[in-house]
Amino acid sequence: MPPSANDKRHPIQVVARRTGLSADVLRAWERRYGVLDPARSAGRRRLYSDEDIDYLRLLKRATAAGRNVGEVAGLGRPALEAMVREDEAAVASRPAETVGGPEGAERTLEQALAAILALDGPALDAVLRRAMIEADAPRFLDAVVAPLLVRIGEQWRDGEATPAHEHLASGVLRAVLSDFTRAFIPRADAPRLLSASPQGERHEFGAMLAAAAAAAIGWRVTYLGGDLPADASAAAARQTDAAVVALSLVHLESEADMSHVLGALRAALPPDVVLLVGGAAAKGHARALKDVDALVVSDLGALRTTLVSLAAEPRATA
Repeated sequence: MPPSANDKRHPIQVVARRTGLSADVLRAWERRYGVLDPARSAGRRRLYSDEDIDYLRLLKRATAAGRNVGEVAGLGRPALEAMVREDEAAVASRPAETVGGPEGAERTLEQALAAILALDGPALDAVLRRAMIEADAPRFLDAVVAPLLVRIGEQWRDGEATPAHEHLASGVLRAVLSDFTRAFIPRADAPRLLSASPQGERHEFGAMLAAAAAAAIGWRVTYLGGDLPADASAAAARQTDAAVVALSLVHLESEADMSHVLGALRAALPPDVVLLVGGAAAKGHARALKDVDALVVSDLGALRTTLVSLAAEPRATA
């Protein structure tokens, strides 16, 4: 006699392959949202039924449509099936929506956040890479990546995201932004930009965004990450013949720290290298920035405008 659909006999690795959800996601959904209560083998391994697998597939379809798994996990199967059918019918009946418009960008953000909260790295990667294809470069960075970083920070602040969520999102975003930046092949004579965060500043995504934005408008970019000492930045600028060093400042809030970091870098840089500074911590430090002749950029749009202007001008000589 064949086993019934309710027999708990499938280990988590089989369930992961059949549903496309990673074992980490399955465990997180069970722990955080009580999605399922799997049986246990004699060795304490999770065991699932065929019905469990079907239910997980439904949940995956619901999250792919933009639903938060925490909002739908408590629904009974008939209600969940009806919601999934309704969502998928709505998508099928309308013109394809890309990230090119405001609604498309917001939908992309919702899908990305749902993937992060589900600890589903492949889904987050797919959402971002689809947006990277559908949108032009400025819109991808300005309307998707930058707002997503803000939303992740808000979720962390509000207790909705844990270190695991933040680390997963950071890993995927680093890979996507790295591939995005490398996709642009600069001219042999393109101006050169070095992007980094200074020593004491471990928040690196502002510098990554600056590098990506510069690459997209034709600059040859060297990205060096976060927490980089001034002498290392200056040596790298000399070696690469960088015309611009772009710094992202987020957590260096005191005037003394700002003056020390920027002063050390300015003193070590060749005098013809332009120092660009952006990030939340750059606001309100006009004196320290003026002392080192730094140009302040308020956002990625201002960065592009400044770089286009600098590229059109002959490079100053010492």
